[in-house]
Amino acid sequence: MRPVDLAREHGLSAQAVRNYDDAGVLPPTDRSESGYRRYTPRHAQALRAFLALRRGHGHQGAVEIMRAVNRGATDSAYRLVDAAHVALVAERDTRAEVAAALDGLSAMAPARGRPLTVGELARRLGVHAATLRTWEAAGILRPERDRATGYRHYGPDCVRDAEIARQLRRGGYRLGQVARFLESLREAGGTEALSTFLDSWQTRLLTRARDLLAGAARLDAYLTELEQG
Repeated sequence: MRPVDLAREHGLSAQAVRNYDDAGVLPPTDRSESGYRRYTPRHAQALRAFLALRRGHGHQGAVEIMRAVNRGATDSAYRLVDAAHVALVAERDTRAEVAAALDGLSAMAPARGRPLTVGELARRLGVHAATLRTWEAAGILRPERDRATGYRHYGPDCVRDAEIARQLRRGGYRLGQVARFLESLREAGGTEALSTFLDSWQTRLLTRARDLLAGAARLDAYLTELEQG
């Protein structure tokens, strides 16, 4: 088969197939006397596996997996596949933490009022000033600084974040979990927007899980082809 023959199945250009070949995605290729590449059904199987893997692992991840397989380092390929699933589990856990924290929060009124000093905020929350500095170091709080004095000023949004952090910490959440929740909250623009964000996040996770499964199935078919010689 010619590069165009492999390309046609996937709506690719012949040059894209040649590029994948040069990148090590395809197994070693024979050439005709005139220098043209000659592909076999095995190369077609490899290309199918790569394109399926790419949806779940990304382009570079899929390239690395196929390179490992084609050089006979199947254990390395398995490790790369496993690492992607571990990363997906970690992301699922992070989303679950954020969702659980959102469910545990009561509706909060919009933050208003003048900026507070570290002492004022500490008294309002019933915590030590050192606790606020610890939260800042963990990325939970982002107070502004007075340019003249260098003192911290906690504006309404920062006060809101501190109140959420106190509630989550009382609920047993670790500093890293609180920081991730608040980062998602800031990105989404509020608790209502965060609910939509969480739904979208869950959809992305489910899609990636299916893509990883589909990629694994194609990879297994390619490995079977190699084992059969």
